[in-house]
This record gives sequence, C-alpha cells and structure tokens, in this order.
Amino acid sequence: MAKLSTYTLSFDRKQENWKLEHDSSDRVVRRFDTKTEATKGGVLEKAVGSKGGSVRIEKKKGGYDEERTYPSNRDPRKSKG
Repeated sequence: MAKLSTYTLSFDRKQENWKLEHDSSDRVVRRFDTKTEATKGGVLEKAVGSKGGSVRIEKKKGGYDEERTYPSNRDPRKSKG
C-alpha cells in the first residue's frame, strides 16, 4: 500500500483563518474562515483530493485535536495496547 500524503489544518494567526497545508511541501491547499467550516460534511476529504491522505487537526492554541484519514478505508489498523 502506498504511503498516504499528510496534511495539517491549523490556525494562521497572521491572516486570522484556518489553513490546510501539505506537510511535505508546506504548500497551503485551502483556507477556511472557521474550523467548523473546514471539518463539516466532507470538505476536508474534497480538499485532500482523490488520492486521499491523513489530516492532523490542531487546536487553535496549540496541540492536536484529532487526526482523520481519507478515504476512511485507508486508515491504518489500530495496534493493541
């Protein structure tokens, strides 16, 4: 299985909006006014594209809130323990 592309959704303090950034290129894929707008109804899945990927979602004040994999069937198996 091919390695998934990784992305990070984080708050951009300079532009005061949320950005979805491709981790390996630091290229901003898309910007959103709110975190809710970015995470609702398949918006992230469309932004990641047909090849899919893993998206780490940051909290506004730092640290990670959650991680999502698109499409969901490419989610790595969970390990025991």
